[in-house]
Amino acid sequence: MIRIEQATKRYGQTCVVDGVTLTLPAGGVTSIIGPNGAGKSTLLAMICRLLGMDGGAISVGGLDVTKTPGDVLARRLSILRQDNSLTARLTVRDLVAFGRYPHSKGRLTGDDARLIEEALAYLDLKPLADRFLDELSGGQRQRAFVAMVLCQDTEYMMFDEPLNNLDIKHAVTMMRLLRRAADELGKTVVVVLHDINFASCHSDRIVAMQDGRVLCQGTPQEIVRPDILEAIYGTSFVVQEIGGKRIATYFE
Repeated sequence: MIRIEQATKRYGQTCVVDGVTLTLPAGGVTSIIGPNGAGKSTLLAMICRLLGMDGGAISVGGLDVTKTPGDVLARRLSILRQDNSLTARLTVRDLVAFGRYPHSKGRLTGDDARLIEEALAYLDLKPLADRFLDELSGGQRQRAFVAMVLCQDTEYMMFDEPLNNLDIKHAVTMMRLLRRAADELGKTVVVVLHDINFASCHSDRIVAMQDGRVLCQGTPQEIVRPDILEAIYGTSFVVQEIGGKRIATYFE
């Protein structure tokens, strides 16, 4: 599980994550939602030690993220950030192989090669494996980066707004892939999302942040309610149940 205790991050006089205490259980999909500036991506970066904390403590699977050696942490925890641009011209297979670096330090073994091929197959990328990333569509590139994270073979997988710049079809495909990783591979998936309905349809639990704090948390049935969504986003919502899932639409 992920334990966060009084985690705090400041930029000058601005507190962007304000004493967050939160426990995320192992397994399943947790979505972190909230308005712009709520601190969602900053909290995720702190969990992954991409940003230092100004206070508090975070542990992942019992490992203190501030004290654990980087290569050890990278074998337990992986992240796909918002900005996935690369200057090097890589093939899809080259990119996916980077996921093995924490394990092999660049000297790929037979097991590494097997895991690379499995990740390519899982994301349906084998036909594109030898294509360069700049020859792919946005959705194909995003799948390639997810394959890299999957190939890292960590128990905990973090995704910061993975639906950015994806159309509806590719966004649905992406969320189904993350759901499959949790259900079929036993991964703990934590994803920052702006779309409430993707969070509702694909998550086991939702954490809502506002002004650097956790406003509420619970199942989609507990969080996707008009009164709670209005408190989070400051606008009115209508919530309907369709196919057993709660779907929210907003109005003014």
